[in-house]
Amino acid sequence: MNKIALLSVSDKTGIELLAGHLAQSGYQVLATGKTFSVLESAGIPVSEVSSYTGFPEIFGGRVKTLNPLILGGILFRRDNEGDLKQAAGHKIDDIDVVCVNLYPFQKVAANPDADVDELIENIDIGGPSLIRAAAKNNASVSVLTSPSQYAEFIERSKNDTVTSEYRRMLAVRAYEVTANYDVAISNTLADKFSSKKSYFSFSQPIADTLRYGENPHQQAFLSGGFNSLFEKFHGKELSYNNILDINSAFEIVREFDEPGCAIIKHNNPSGAAVHSSLMAAYKSALECDPVAAFGGIVAVNREIDGQLAGTLNEIFLEVICAPSFSEEALAVLRKKKDRRLVLIKDIQHKESSNVRSVAGGFLVQDDDYLSDDFENLKVVTKKAPTEDQVKDLKFAWIIARYAKSNSIVFVKDRRTVGIGAGQVSRVDAVKVAVMKAKQFGLTLENSIVASDAFFPFPDGLEECARGGACAFIQPGGSVRDEEVINAADKLKVSMVFTGKRHFKH
Repeated sequence: MNKIALLSVSDKTGIELLAGHLAQSGYQVLATGKTFSVLESAGIPVSEVSSYTGFPEIFGGRVKTLNPLILGGILFRRDNEGDLKQAAGHKIDDIDVVCVNLYPFQKVAANPDADVDELIENIDIGGPSLIRAAAKNNASVSVLTSPSQYAEFIERSKNDTVTSEYRRMLAVRAYEVTANYDVAISNTLADKFSSKKSYFSFSQPIADTLRYGENPHQQAFLSGGFNSLFEKFHGKELSYNNILDINSAFEIVREFDEPGCAIIKHNNPSGAAVHSSLMAAYKSALECDPVAAFGGIVAVNREIDGQLAGTLNEIFLEVICAPSFSEEALAVLRKKKDRRLVLIKDIQHKESSNVRSVAGGFLVQDDDYLSDDFENLKVVTKKAPTEDQVKDLKFAWIIARYAKSNSIVFVKDRRTVGIGAGQVSRVDAVKVAVMKAKQFGLTLENSIVASDAFFPFPDGLEECARGGACAFIQPGGSVRDEEVINAADKLKVSMVFTGKRHFKH
């Protein structure tokens, strides 16, 4: 039987190198349409699939490789007597190498202007069939799905080390390709056709293997497009916990129009502020809890200059994130070799949904955005907040949305002065926030308070007022709202309802 290799690629990168090697190694090289033209133009001995099968490409290229001579040559079992007899009887030769990459459906789908017809025409049919067939028969067939695999395959074939283990690895990669492809198609068409999904499907490439997870005994990976949004360009590799904290810090600072800073520790804000200058914003955020900031993550929404870099260097910080760094800043910050510096490539990026694992499955929800929160503010007390207090109320509401529930955030002059997060009762959250403010000598007098969910009883509001709060923002919606409102009126403080809760578990 002849030794045959089938090449049908959308991405032509490196295909001449691979085909040339195969031809020199005694393979009859078969190729489809444009792949054939590229190889023929390069002077590589190649046969067109249609001439090999005796059947032309039809329907504008929709059908070209779905032929028994092709699929049979890939799939028949070389160690099965019955298969061998049938292959000989039908003059089916071995196709031992299959190199296929698929129509660029994902690239087309990423274009918001792509219409349904264009999407449909970029759904590859023959390619996935060839890949799956070759991967199924990996005992005898090598399947290549990416130009990044060509160099190793060529080297192995020269050294006669295309082993069964290597072909199995190629088969796994191949099924990953087709799985990812089908997920992209099903999700895209479900959105285009406004169809209710029967399956929750997602498929993302592994971008990095991390040193470990939350703890050293846990294996961890980074999947998806994180590295397209953030670039770590200095310092040690990012850890699992670093990445979680970077994301939390980024989510806060992207909300600010003015120069802003967020400091994150253990996935909670330890301080945040906006100001006319980035330096002032950082100092204000740091003053909220300078102890927690030690070893924390800092993110800002403006370029870091040399002066701010010098101030950032005064304490130990694990990661510093910014949309840009001046040359003067880099000269200062790079002096600390291990600390990570991260470039925020897209300060406006937002996800449409988020996913969390649970025992036996996943929880999927729309992401939680502020959207119209401030369009529907309702003053529910006799006393209304002042214009300056409304600015603080809005700022505090943003921070409370990103602090773990139950959360209470005290704010003054658009800087946090006390944060209580992740508590099992709202009163405890208030007590933690007040305790933190006192610990670092910050006054809560005439401060405002945001509560991520409603006050179930007046006690939480009363505890805040004892601490010095004079204005409140909360969702409302408790059966005891009237009791809480009456308590606020007795204390002569103002309160607004947003009508929307922002739990973060």
